[in-house]
Amino acid sequence: MSAQTYLAYDYPALSVFWSMLVFFLWIMWFVLLFRIITDIFRDDGLGGWGKAGWVVFVVVLPFLGVFVYLIARGKNMGRREIEQARAQAQAVDTYIRQTAQAATPPTSADELAKLSGMRARGDITDDEFRRAKELVLTGSGPSASAH
Repeated sequence: MSAQTYLAYDYPALSVFWSMLVFFLWIMWFVLLFRIITDIFRDDGLGGWGKAGWVVFVVVLPFLGVFVYLIARGKNMGRREIEQARAQAQAVDTYIRQTAQAATPPTSADELAKLSGMRARGDITDDEFRRAKELVLTGSGPSASAH
């Protein structure tokens, strides 16, 4: 039992500060490394061999690889990230618009326009058009059953 026990007050404040700083820098290093690897695969202008070369360089020689990547290609990292964010926002907006349009039931004007188009193409006769138009206008057509 010759092992020495250290208590909290045995660990000096400066050592606590340096330990926290090293831990913070270590976490930041991994964040930077993952952002660079993500940027390598996000870049459409870089070919497959270029991507493979950068990944090998960054993984085999991490410090040198990351610093060289930041110097050589870091200028456009922000641009590529903004482009991806805009593309994602546009995709979400498009999905929301399509979903909202699909959820709204057709109005009687929409139904009449469809009927008119069908009559113009010759899909229905004039008599069928008149009967369907009466159903839509009286409220007993497809648009009324959707409500």
